[in-house]
Amino acid sequence: MDQFHFIDPAEAMMRMGRPTLLVPDHVATLNADRVLVGWKDTREATIAVRNALPFLSRASQVTVVEISTSDEQDTARHRVRDVAKYLQAHAVKCQVDVRVHMAEPDVHQLVRLAKDEGAHLIVTGSYGHSRLGEWMFGGVTRGLLHESPVCVMMSH
Repeated sequence: MDQFHFIDPAEAMMRMGRPTLLVPDHVATLNADRVLVGWKDTREATIAVRNALPFLSRASQVTVVEISTSDEQDTARHRVRDVAKYLQAHAVKCQVDVRVHMAEPDVHQLVRLAKDEGAHLIVTGSYGHSRLGEWMFGGVTRGLLHESPVCVMMSH
């Protein structure tokens, strides 16, 4: 097998410089009525929210969630409230949520929350690590590529 004939979706997304919509094989249509925004106070997440505004403004429910350490919860609440104010200024109906890092990887927590919320779409920034870092620590971007049961819109 020639490794150069296959595209690594995560690598392609990092290089394209465009928002990317990832659709799981079992999804036949995009229903973006309920959206989960995985927030992290980064440039990539800011770009993802801005790029997703056409979807977010049409959704009946948008939840902005940040997964933080227990000692950062208050700061995280301020950050997600700021995102909510921005979205509300663009006529987006949204709510906020802050969760604490658990023993499981953040991607599992995010996917579980999307299922609990009945989300049809997850919006996040996409982040890259070295191959060694991905192997050692995993990554939300790569994890969502492989594990999300719903569509994911990512921007880098």
